[in-house]
Amino acid sequence: MACSSFVKLNAASSSWIAGHHSVNHRTGSAARFPTRRADELVKTAKSIASPGRGILAIDESNATCGKRLGSIGLDNTETNRQAYRQLLLTTPGLGDYISGAILFEETLYQSTTDGNKFVDCLRDQNIVPGIKVDKGLVPLPGSNNESWCQGLDGLASRSAEYYKQGARFAKWRTVVSIPCGPSALAVKEAAWGLARYAAISQDNGLVPIVEPEILLDGDHPIERTLQVAEQVWSEVFYYLAENNVTFEGILLKPSMVTPGAEHKEKASPDTIANYTLTMLKRRVPPAVPGIMFLSGGQSEVEATLNLNAMNQSPNPWHVSFSYARALQNTVLKTWQGRPENIEAAQKSLLVRAKANSLAQLGKYSAEGESEEAKKGMFVKGYTY
Repeated sequence: MACSSFVKLNAASSSWIAGHHSVNHRTGSAARFPTRRADELVKTAKSIASPGRGILAIDESNATCGKRLGSIGLDNTETNRQAYRQLLLTTPGLGDYISGAILFEETLYQSTTDGNKFVDCLRDQNIVPGIKVDKGLVPLPGSNNESWCQGLDGLASRSAEYYKQGARFAKWRTVVSIPCGPSALAVKEAAWGLARYAAISQDNGLVPIVEPEILLDGDHPIERTLQVAEQVWSEVFYYLAENNVTFEGILLKPSMVTPGAEHKEKASPDTIANYTLTMLKRRVPPAVPGIMFLSGGQSEVEATLNLNAMNQSPNPWHVSFSYARALQNTVLKTWQGRPENIEAAQKSLLVRAKANSLAQLGKYSAEGESEEAKKGMFVKGYTY
């Protein structure tokens, strides 16, 4: 059954490429911008997609950050959120492995307790500041209990302000659920919303991270994930082209192609790498500078092993990471909200960042990893 469905997918892919051949040639939309602005977008994207480096995602909403703090017994206050983000963003040597940091709006405007702006702390380490710009998921009427992402209203003016504050790239997360279908309506809504956001971001000097997360929820096999991922990414690139988005000035944040979290068989890193790269090669133009994977509830070690497997041979794009929980889990548990643990917590962040840096270069080994780093973090129906 798996083999026959794979053949059908190949046929479907060929048909899509033939039917949308002109779309992949519509990357020369830099004429929308002054040359300086277009050059800046491309330079920013290439800086983030630099060898051996990836993105630290600390753009959790205040509510989600509160859940993280609550897991170590801390109250969800601005002071505690600031203390945790200060720990992360002032880690000595972080820029050796991290090229960009996605911030929540509160963090973009915050400073350290010594009065240094967080954006300046990042720039001092050659880390590009980024900003989460979406306004979260809400129910999509007319769908199969699915969601759409809100936040386009006022996005242009907000993006202009974020740029003034020092942000140089943006992130917009929408989701697709395989157990819910996904419906054609939900896929189209996700793709169109991402494309409009990407065009608005570029117009305001921000490199857009394009993130249609295909949720891990479900008991489906890896072949089904591949089928849905190809469907989603074909729609996304169709609408990106329709909106004259410059492909050289974007980054992608896809899910890895894995079986559903409740599927009876786990896939090896080599299998996940094979299916994921198959999808990317069928759907993503080589003009895109970087593919920065989300971890989506995988354990710290799983996310790193899978990334490493994808970098065992050359790819047309920089294949790297944009992890949140898979970089922060051990850090939080080491810190415990205690000042005397800050140095140890920062060292644990460097351990994870270095591991993923090595994985981006295809040189990672899981030898010596802790049992904590091997624990899965999937939460059914997880909300950010």
